[in-house]
Amino acid sequence: MRPDPIPDTATTGAARDHARSMAATRVAHMPTVPPSAATDLPPGVDPASVLWDELVAPGGYTWLSLPRGARLRLTDVEGDACAGLLLHRADRPTERLNVADTVKVQWQAYLGPGSLLLSDMGRVLATIVDDTSGRHDTFCGTSTRAANERRYGSGGVHGPHPNGRDHLAVAVAKAGLSRRHVAPNVNLFKGVRVAPDGSLGFEGEPRPGAHVELRCELPLLVSVVDVPHPVDPRPTYEVTPLRVTAWTGEPAGADDPARTATPEATRAFQNTDAEMAR
Repeated sequence: MRPDPIPDTATTGAARDHARSMAATRVAHMPTVPPSAATDLPPGVDPASVLWDELVAPGGYTWLSLPRGARLRLTDVEGDACAGLLLHRADRPTERLNVADTVKVQWQAYLGPGSLLLSDMGRVLATIVDDTSGRHDTFCGTSTRAANERRYGSGGVHGPHPNGRDHLAVAVAKAGLSRRHVAPNVNLFKGVRVAPDGSLGFEGEPRPGAHVELRCELPLLVSVVDVPHPVDPRPTYEVTPLRVTAWTGEPAGADDPARTATPEATRAFQNTDAEMAR
């Protein structure tokens, strides 16, 4: 088969015409523009309320800014995604997800429905309101360039085996942040369990269509990478697409079960409310 002819872009006019001719082009992994054109939305979601919809490529990343109350759904479309999630407060990015406090304050290392993602200031950044995966990880963080180079032979963000930490650095840079803002992240859709002897057991069998839905309790900068989990035992770079969809909503109400579940949760929400009332 003959390749497509090389377009004529030798002049400004020709380059303009070629660029405009590509306006309707769609590729497999890209944002939906406008977001209201998104299809196959969760039940009850009005397309007009959609803030963002994107299919993130395997080995890719995305970044978005969401208002307080927004819902964020991550979907493991084909069953082998690994979503490395990092959160910063949008109006004060020095406040960010603190995985250690998220685990410590809730007396629980395994995330699920009702779990809070806490900041380093003791406030609730987001609440997990729905979860059909049940396999997540608060221990291992994401991959690094050095580790990927040892394992796969390459690890740069523009190569065939991009690493999660460098992708997160690129993502936060879009919000004017630097590499020092890349804190430990949580991983969704791939789980790690601690055995009685202290070893880490990986849980990663594919589960197509699983999703996790978060409610933003503060305005957030959300960075997401879709790269293999750092302790995935497979020798090859295995990861599948991740769908990221967000829409408008309301933060937790006064009687929300997540708010009243434990004394620690109540205090974290009180801290959040007091900050938002300033």
